[in-house]
Amino acid sequence: MYAAARSILFRLDPETAHGVTLMALDMAHRLGLSGKLGGGARVDDPVELMGLRFPNRVGLAAGLDKNADHLDALGALGFGFVEVGTVTPKPQPGNPKPRLFRLPESGAIINRMGFNNSGVEHLIARVKKSRYDGLIGINIGKNLTTPVEQAVDDYLFCLERVHAHADYITVNISSPNTPGLRNLQFGEHLDRLLGALREKSLRLDHDSGRRVPLAVKIAPDMSDEEVGLVAEALVANGIDGVIATNTTVARDAVTGQPHADEAGGLSGRPVFESSNRVIRELRRRLPDMPIIGVGGIDSGEAAVAKRRAGADLVQLYSGFIYRGPPLVGECARALKLAAD
Repeated sequence: MYAAARSILFRLDPETAHGVTLMALDMAHRLGLSGKLGGGARVDDPVELMGLRFPNRVGLAAGLDKNADHLDALGALGFGFVEVGTVTPKPQPGNPKPRLFRLPESGAIINRMGFNNSGVEHLIARVKKSRYDGLIGINIGKNLTTPVEQAVDDYLFCLERVHAHADYITVNISSPNTPGLRNLQFGEHLDRLLGALREKSLRLDHDSGRRVPLAVKIAPDMSDEEVGLVAEALVANGIDGVIATNTTVARDAVTGQPHADEAGGLSGRPVFESSNRVIRELRRRLPDMPIIGVGGIDSGEAAVAKRRAGADLVQLYSGFIYRGPPLVGECARALKLAAD
C-alpha cells in the first residue's frame, strides 16, 4: 500500500510530500488505522539501557518530526522510541527553499533544513499533550544567530526546559547545516559544552528526583583517531550514550546522480558503511556505553548489521521515507530474532 502512495508522493516536491505524509499519518491514527499501516502491533522486545526500558530496539531518528506535532501518529507505527527535534530556544525558519532533495537511485536524501522548528516552548506543549506510550527523546541544538562561542547557553536553555518532559535528551553537535556546529565535536569546545550540560543535568535530576540520561549525536565524517578523542570526552564528562551517526558531507557514493552536488547532509544507504565504521570504533573504545546506530537502515537485514557493528538500538529516517511504516516492524522483528 505504501509503495503505491509513494509513487504519488514522490511526484511532489520533497518538503511538500513530507508535510502531506505526516498529515495523512495523523488522519490514519485518528481513524485507528496506524497498526495496519505499520504491519501490526508493536513488536515486544524490551531492552534496558541508560536506566530506561525500551519497548523494542527500533526508534525514529530526530529530524522527521522536529516539533513533536505528529508524535502520537508516528509512535503508533510500532516504534519503541521516538526522538523529536532538533529544537532550538527560539523558533527559526531554517534555510531557504529548496532544501530537501531525493536521490532515489541510492535510497538517499540530501537536506540542508537548518534546524527549522517552532521553538522549544511549542515542542514542550506538544509533548505534554501526547499519549504516546513509548520512550521520547528530545534532540536539542543552537539557534543559527547564536555564535558558536556562546552555543553552550542555547543548549543549557533547552536542557533546562525539556528535562521534565523527555525520557532522554540528545545533544546535536553534528548537523552540517548550521555553520560552525561541528566544531563543537572536538577539543576544548566539546569538553566545555559537555561539562556544562552534565553539571546542569545532574542538578536537574537531583531537584526533580528523576534521572534523564544525556546522549550525544556525532557525525560519520571522522577518522578513527577523532572518534577516539570524542569517546574520551564522552567518558570524562559522564555522558550516558552516543548516537552514531548524523548525515555525511561526503558525496563519493552518489557522484554523478541528480542533486548529488547540492549542499547539505547526505543520509540513507550511502552513509550505511561510514556509520558502521564509526559504531565499530566507538564500541571498541567504549565497550559498555549504549550506542544508538542510525544511517542507511532500509531493511531488517541492515538493522541486524548495525547491531552486529556494535549498536544496542537503531533509528530510522531515510529508509522510513523510502520503505514506509512496514519497515518499522520488519526491523523490530529481525532484531528480536537475531537476539534469540
